[in-house]
Amino acid sequence: MSEKDFAPLSTACVRALNDKLYDRRKTAALEIEKLKGYLKCWDKIFRFRKNSHARKGGLIGLAAIAIALGKDTGLYADELIKPILGCMADQDLRVRYYACESLYNVVKVSRGAVLPHFSSIFNALSKIAADPDQNVKNASELLDRLLKDIVVESTSFDLDGFIPLLRERIYTRSSFARQFVISWISVLNTEPGLDLIVYLPEILDGLFRILDDTNLEVKKMCETTLGEFLRSIKSDTSRVNFAAMINILINHAQEKSDDLVQFTAITWIKEFVQLSGPAMLPYMSGIFTAILPCLAYDTEARRMTDIKETATAVNHTLMKLISLQDADVSRCSVELRPSLASEDQIRNELDLPSVVDVLTQYLMHNSIQTKVAVLKWIHDLYTKLPNKMVEHIDVLFPALQRTLSDESDQVVQQCLVVIAEVISSPKTNNVGVNAEIAVVGNDTYYNKFIVSLLHSFSIDKRLLDERGSFIIRQLCILLIAEDIYRTLAQILLKEQNLKFASLMVEHLNMILLTSSELYELRNRLKDIKTEENQSLFRCLYETWCHNPVATVALCLLTQSYSHVCDLIKLLYPLAESLTLHGSVTWKSLLIFLTEIDKLVQLIESPIFAYLRLELLEVPCDKNLIRALYGLLMLLPQTEAFTTLRTRLSCIPSLHLHCDDNNVLEKRVSKESNINFQQLLNNFIQVQEKHKEYKKSMRTKEISLDKDMSNLDL
Repeated sequence: MSEKDFAPLSTACVRALNDKLYDRRKTAALEIEKLKGYLKCWDKIFRFRKNSHARKGGLIGLAAIAIALGKDTGLYADELIKPILGCMADQDLRVRYYACESLYNVVKVSRGAVLPHFSSIFNALSKIAADPDQNVKNASELLDRLLKDIVVESTSFDLDGFIPLLRERIYTRSSFARQFVISWISVLNTEPGLDLIVYLPEILDGLFRILDDTNLEVKKMCETTLGEFLRSIKSDTSRVNFAAMINILINHAQEKSDDLVQFTAITWIKEFVQLSGPAMLPYMSGIFTAILPCLAYDTEARRMTDIKETATAVNHTLMKLISLQDADVSRCSVELRPSLASEDQIRNELDLPSVVDVLTQYLMHNSIQTKVAVLKWIHDLYTKLPNKMVEHIDVLFPALQRTLSDESDQVVQQCLVVIAEVISSPKTNNVGVNAEIAVVGNDTYYNKFIVSLLHSFSIDKRLLDERGSFIIRQLCILLIAEDIYRTLAQILLKEQNLKFASLMVEHLNMILLTSSELYELRNRLKDIKTEENQSLFRCLYETWCHNPVATVALCLLTQSYSHVCDLIKLLYPLAESLTLHGSVTWKSLLIFLTEIDKLVQLIESPIFAYLRLELLEVPCDKNLIRALYGLLMLLPQTEAFTTLRTRLSCIPSLHLHCDDNNVLEKRVSKESNINFQQLLNNFIQVQEKHKEYKKSMRTKEISLDKDMSNLDL
């Protein structure tokens, strides 16, 4: 190039600016300070030169021009800043360093005049913050601090224009770049004139991602910044868009890989629920996905304990939120700042289908605490919103029934509380409490549940053996014991599987005779003078016929001793029929004798204390004595035989010879409305069915043995 191509610069000046020695470049820069208005030539002369020294000299020249321009630098900010920013990504680390130094001088002179270029400068600084050269990073930090001072003192900073860039850069994966972004957010947030809280929904997700950084310093900075935001939110909620941020928090509250992220997110959710109240109702299903799994945390780790306690607090506050109370808002707990939700608010704002879906899903969780919390929620919602919840009962009911097989007593007990609420509600049952609610065929959830429960017992003997008694006793506590037993009896009366019917009656009989929860029901059966009690006795008797020993026990309970004698007479041929060859019948005989053994043990228990005391009456009831001796004759000489014989030997011999006409008259009068002959005929018919059933089972066994023998041959 000729000298005129560099005008107004001399060839010597240009050569000096390209020199490798710093002092010569500096001398040339001082000459340029005297010049103004020739900035356009710098891009052409220096920026695109392959010689890195030329780029360095050009950067010094640009800084010198800015210094020379002084207050007029703003007029040429575009021409000064763009070439410098282009060099901040240069491959030569010294060029990058001089670019930072040059831009620092330009910004220092220009001050607020550089704000229109703030986004470009910020973008370049965010990238160079991760520069591998420490000198470059130091230079960029000086420029960064200067830029922050200018922004803080400015009244015209374009926050609207900056937020999109911040939202983009906040997702950087570099720890240094994240540190740079966090420092800027912290500075902007502390400025009263910059309402950054309004833009928080746009950067909150990025902040939580930075909180997951492996660099402890970056993590701590982010935690502090989030804490500052939360304090601002709590001090003034009027500018906070809770709805725009809650789903972000829900997402990060499920971040199990980092306990700080999870704890911080759940802490924010807790504050949001307490501060915004009913506004959180539409997001309850999402909040459940965040907090319900955390209730399962059972560890000594402090952070995990804090997460569990915070999740519990959220759960508690949500439950209070939808509690419908007539009390004034002033009486409500100060923990929940907004007023409690009205019934209309809950109906209109609560997304009940999604809530039910989430609760149903977490009923299968492996944590006891989580499942109990879910069941309490279902119960609470069904209590508060029965008209709405009844629409979802077809989804919930099968899940509740499956939960009855849970290994935890606490879960099963809470599940039964929910089921009792559902099946006794007029919304799901058209049958009154005082009516014959157990009539099979009525399309009610009461009957559906009992049928389903019996089906579960029939296909899962372990459930019946291990949980049957507990489930039935809890139902008798939660509902009306008589209704439960009537329903069970009438359904079992039509049971096709006779073996299961007999087994079920055995269990029901044992529960009836031993459970404290059925004390009132036993007292009613002891007194069958009233028509109502007689109706109950007949209902149970018809089903109890599936199990001979249980039938005897029921009649002993009702003090129908004469009928007991008739039954025992029928037990002798029954026992004899069980001595036929075949494993099925021998097994049945063993079960039969075991049941009599258990009955003798029951006679010795406090439940039958009244019966033993009747042996001392004068005159005594000979039917009672005959019944007890009949049981004794059925038993082989086992421990139970010895126990019963010892008991009978305690009867004063004088009483055996006393006239018992008065006793018989009282007993007949008491039982006059019961057709015992009809009951006895019914007993015989049912036992004939069992006899045929066992015969068919024996035939199948013989046929199977033959098939196995043929296979062996």
